Amino acid sequence: MGFIMMLAIQIILIVVLTPLVGGLLAGFDRIISARVQGRKGPPLLQPFYDVLKLLQKENIQVNKTYKFYVYVSLLFIILTAVIMLIGGDILLAIFVLTLGAIFFVFGGYASQSPYSIIGAERELLQMMAYEPMVLITAAGLYMVSKTFFIGEIIARDVPAIVYLPAVFIGFVYILTFKLRKSPFDLSLGHHAHQELVQGISTEYSGTELAVIEITHWYETIISLVFVYIFFVTSNPISHVFAIIACIVVYLFEIILDNSTVRVKWQLALKSAWIVTGVLSIMNLMILSFFKF
Repeated sequence: MGFIMMLAIQIILIVVLTPLVGGLLAGFDRIISARVQGRKGPPLLQPFYDVLKLLQKENIQVNKTYKFYVYVSLLFIILTAVIMLIGGDILLAIFVLTLGAIFFVFGGYASQSPYSIIGAERELLQMMAYEPMVLITAAGLYMVSKTFFIGEIIARDVPAIVYLPAVFIGFVYILTFKLRKSPFDLSLGHHAHQELVQGISTEYSGTELAVIEITHWYETIISLVFVYIFFVTSNPISHVFAIIACIVVYLFEIILDNSTVRVKWQLALKSAWIVTGVLSIMNLMILSFFKF
C-alpha cells in the first residue's frame, strides 16, 4: 500500500512539475533569443502569462472533431513523461510519444484549413525524419545496458555517452525537429514571416492553443530527458553533469534557432536520414564489434 501511495504521489508531481519546468525553459528561451537579437525580451514567466491569457479567450470552433485530437495528444504526451520520469520502458515511451504526435497531426487534417493541412503533412515529414534516430537511440541504449528500462540504464557505472558518442550527436541533430527549432521548424511557425502562418495550429484558438503550448512544454522536458539518460550513472554526482549537459544542449538549440533560416522539407528529410545512417549505424556496428 505504501509503494502504491508513493508511486501515485510521484506521478502527480511529474504531471504538475513537468509543464512548470518546461514553461520556465520556454521563458529562458525567449530571454536568450532576445539577447541574441539585441532586444531586452520578455520576463521569464511570460509563457505562463500567455497561456493564462489564452485560457480566458473565446474559443472559435471550426468543427466538432479537431479539438478532440489536441486533448488526446496531450494525454499521450503526459503519459510519455510519466513513463520516462519514473524510470519505465524507454521503448514504450517512444511508442506512446509517437501516438501523441500522430493525434496532433489528425487535428491538423480535421480543421480543413489549407495552412493547417500543409502543416500536418510537414509534421508527418518531420516524424519520418526524426523517428528512426529515436528508435536507434533506444536500440543503442539497450546494447549498452541489456535493458529498455530507464531506471536500469542509468544505474550503470559507466555513462552511455562513452559507448554511444555518435548516437548522441545524431540525437542532438534530430532534437531540432522535435523542439521545432530553425532550420527544421517546418510544420508550426512561431514567426510572422513564415508562409504557413501558424501551420498545423492555424485554426486553433483560446483553450486549445493553450493546450498545444503546454504539450510543447512537456515535449521539451521529454526531449531533454533523453539527453539526461546519456550522462547519468549510479554515481549521484553524475546527475549534476547530466543537468549541465541538458542546459548546454538546450542553449545550443536556442542559438541554432536564432542563427539559421528554415530549410526545405526535402533537405531536412535527407539530412536527418544521412546523419541517422552514418553516425548511428556506424556507432552501433563498432559497438557490436568490440562487444563480440
